[in-house]
Amino acid sequence: MDASIFQILWFWLIALLIGGYFVLDGFDLGAGALYPFIAKNEKEKAIVRRSIGPVWDGNEVWLLTAGGALFAAFPLAYATTFSGFYLAIMLVLFSLIVRAVSLEFRSRDKKWKKIWDVLFFIGSALPALLLGVAAGNVLQGVPLAPNGDVIVSIPVVDLLTPFPLVCGVLGLVLFLAQGAAWVALKAPKNSPLHKRSIKLRMPLQAIGLVVFVLATVLMLFVVAPQMADSLAIVRYGLAALFVVGLVVAIFMRKSDVMSFLAQSASLLFLVFLWGASQFPNLVPATQGTSIDIVNGASPEMTLIIMSVITAVGVPLVLFYHFILYRAFRGRITDADLTY
Repeated sequence: MDASIFQILWFWLIALLIGGYFVLDGFDLGAGALYPFIAKNEKEKAIVRRSIGPVWDGNEVWLLTAGGALFAAFPLAYATTFSGFYLAIMLVLFSLIVRAVSLEFRSRDKKWKKIWDVLFFIGSALPALLLGVAAGNVLQGVPLAPNGDVIVSIPVVDLLTPFPLVCGVLGLVLFLAQGAAWVALKAPKNSPLHKRSIKLRMPLQAIGLVVFVLATVLMLFVVAPQMADSLAIVRYGLAALFVVGLVVAIFMRKSDVMSFLAQSASLLFLVFLWGASQFPNLVPATQGTSIDIVNGASPEMTLIIMSVITAVGVPLVLFYHFILYRAFRGRITDADLTY
C-alpha cells in the first residue's frame, strides 16, 4: 500500500472526530440512559436534564462532522457503511431525534411528562448500544460484493454476531459510566443525586474493564487476521492507556473532575485503539476486497482543500466549545432549574 500523507491524515482526523463525539455526546447519552434509575424525584430529574440541556446539540456536531468528513475524504467507505448499516443508522438517527424532542418538551408538557421520560431514556440508551455494535461490525469485517455493497441475507440480524454485540455492551457500559461521571460533576455537592452518581460510576467503570477484556479475547481470536502487524505495539500501548484511564477514574473517588477527565481519556484511547486495529482499512472485508485509505479515498486535491478548511474550522469549533462549557461551568443550583 502506497498511501499519501493526506490519506493517512484524514483517517486519523476522522478517528479524532469520532473520539470527540464519544467523549462529549457519551455523557449526554449515558446521563439519559441512567435517567430513570439515578433521578428519584422531579428536582433530580430536572438537574439531570439541565446538566446536558445547554450542550447536547453542540456535542452532536462531532458526529455530523465525522460523517461529513468520511463522505468527502473516503466516499466509497461512506457509501458502503451507510448503505450496509442503513437500518441501524436510521434507528440511531430516530433515537437521537426522539431524545432531542423529549428533552425539550419534558419541561413544558406536564401532561405527557412520563411518556417524555420514557422516550428520553430510549433515545439515549439505544444509540449508546448501536454505536458500539456498528464499530464492532466494522472492526470484525463484513462480506462485500464486487460493487462494494455489504452482503447480508437478513438486514441487521446478520450484523448481530458475538463480537459486535460485546462491543455494543462495552460502548453502552462506558457511556453509562461517562454519564454517571458527568452527573456527579454537575449535581450539587453531597446531595443524594451526587452520592448516587458516584455509587453507580465506580461499578460501571469496573464492569467496563471486564467487558473490555472479553472484547479483547474475542478480537484476538476473531478479528486478529484483519489487523496489521505493523501497528501491534501501538495497539498494545493504546489498550494499556485505556485500562490506566479507567483505573484512574475508579480510584479518583474524591475528585469528580479528575474521574470525569480520566473516564473521557479512556474513551478517546478506545476509539484510537479501534482505528489502529483496522488501519489502513476503512471497511475490512471478510469476502471481497477491503476498502482502505487508498482505494476508497477522494482525489488528492480534495484532501488538500479539506485540510486547509479544517485548519481554519477546527479552532473555531474548539473555541465555541470553550465558550459554551465556560458559560455553563460549575454545579447546578436551584436558580438553574428554570431551563
